[in-house]
Amino acid sequence: MATEFKPSVLVSDVFGSAGDVTAVHRDGKTFLRKRRSGEVVLSPAQVAHLEVHRRALAAWRTVPQLVQEIWHEYAREAEPHRPPFDHSSWISGQNLFVSAYHGFHTLGVEHVPEPCRFESFPPFSVSAMSASVEDGALVLRLSVAGLEFVEVSRYLLYGRLQLTELGKGVSSLVAKRSVLASDPCSVSPVSLVVEDWLELWPSLSGLSSFRVHGSFVLLDTVTGYRSQRRRLSWVVSLNENRL
Repeated sequence: MATEFKPSVLVSDVFGSAGDVTAVHRDGKTFLRKRRSGEVVLSPAQVAHLEVHRRALAAWRTVPQLVQEIWHEYAREAEPHRPPFDHSSWISGQNLFVSAYHGFHTLGVEHVPEPCRFESFPPFSVSAMSASVEDGALVLRLSVAGLEFVEVSRYLLYGRLQLTELGKGVSSLVAKRSVLASDPCSVSPVSLVVEDWLELWPSLSGLSSFRVHGSFVLLDTVTGYRSQRRRLSWVVSLNENRL
């Protein structure tokens, strides 16, 4: 069970692991939980993600030093994805490069990215619209607001989903699925399609209502960068085909 870390005048934040305690950052807060011991068995999705990360690191080593320096310069302007969020810290050029590499892989166009300045993402919000089962796949439709003054077509919604029975919250013991929207945010509503949802969450078979827990980012198709996360939890009622 995680315990929330309380900052003090001596220690404002903690990172990493010490002894049997690990610091975890979530929703702008820091939590301390017991460090897992024993052999870690990775799922096929985790193995695939690790392979992408290894390719990204290998690609970074092929980048000329002068170009790496450009990445380092741009990284100082980037927005970190973990606290502190007061611009007192920054990421490295390698971090920014790897982030872009992962982003382009998710978009289906994996390649060695060119240096791009980090542009602040719009302060978007996500709301649930409707849900249905089509040809066996679960289709979740969501509305993305806050993009009125940007080039909307360059952004795609990317969500990490967990489905549970009613009354149950997010659990580390329940499978999660990452899903990229089938259309850019210029199409409203955007759709997230989960083909194997009953294989991932068999306990939902036969249920007309269940809960969706989602964590969402915007992916920039131009730079490969991703926004800060937005979390949303809502109830799906398939019989009525509305939320």
